[in-house]
Amino acid sequence: MAVKTHTVWFSAPQQRNREQLRRVVNSSPLSLTKSYFVPRGNSSFLFLSREELGRRKIKSLQKQIHDVKKEKEFELQNRDEMIAYLKDQLQEMKAKTDMENRYVKKDAELQVSQTQKKCSDADDDLQDEIDRLRNQTDEETRVHQDIENFLKHQLTIIEEKLEYWMEKYEKDTEAKQQELNSLKASRTADQIALQELAKQVLLCEQVIIEDRKEKEAARRKVEQDALEMKSILKLQAWWKGMMVRKFLGPYKALKKLLEEEPPPKEKGKKGKPGKPGAKKKK
Repeated sequence: MAVKTHTVWFSAPQQRNREQLRRVVNSSPLSLTKSYFVPRGNSSFLFLSREELGRRKIKSLQKQIHDVKKEKEFELQNRDEMIAYLKDQLQEMKAKTDMENRYVKKDAELQVSQTQKKCSDADDDLQDEIDRLRNQTDEETRVHQDIENFLKHQLTIIEEKLEYWMEKYEKDTEAKQQELNSLKASRTADQIALQELAKQVLLCEQVIIEDRKEKEAARRKVEQDALEMKSILKLQAWWKGMMVRKFLGPYKALKKLLEEEPPPKEKGKKGKPGKPGAKKKK
């Protein structure tokens, strides 16, 4: 399949090159230069220039044909070498395939033999395991019987203990119930006493609150009396001062006495030297 693919890949460009070569060969120099050698008009210069152009074209085309032939020959040679190389690869692949087939066959036979050997070993192991399990089962059966006998004996002992503990439980429950009833009765009595004490405490708190209120009212009254007394004294002093200054009431005679009293003499007049207290004004 790989050789066929490479052959198709090389044959496609070879076919294209052959078609190009056929087209170049079919286009002869006469057919290429025919249009250049036919004079048009009476101008000889135009004819000569076209003739020269045609010659150059012919030479270039011949050179291209030669180059194309060389290139195609080189490509054909390379393709022949590639075909030979691919044939060698094909032979080598066939040899490798045959070798791999032989190897796979031998490997399969070896795996089969190994699998058979493993199966036989597994059978032996399973038989040994079966024997071991049978012995273990017998041992477990014997042990189970011993355990069952032991458990039956223990069950008998436990039943006897259970009867003893049940009887003790009933007695203890009855005793605890009686104790609980006595505790409930004492609790009820304690609650009644506590309620009485709470009532007494409430009464004491009310008495204390009332006493505090009375003391607070007395303190406020004392403060109010003191404040009123202070205000009264201030008012009396002010009124007394006003009476003295205005000579009202019993102080009218004081006014007459002050008017009848002679004015006091001046002491330390100016111009009298030798008396202390006389100072000069600056």
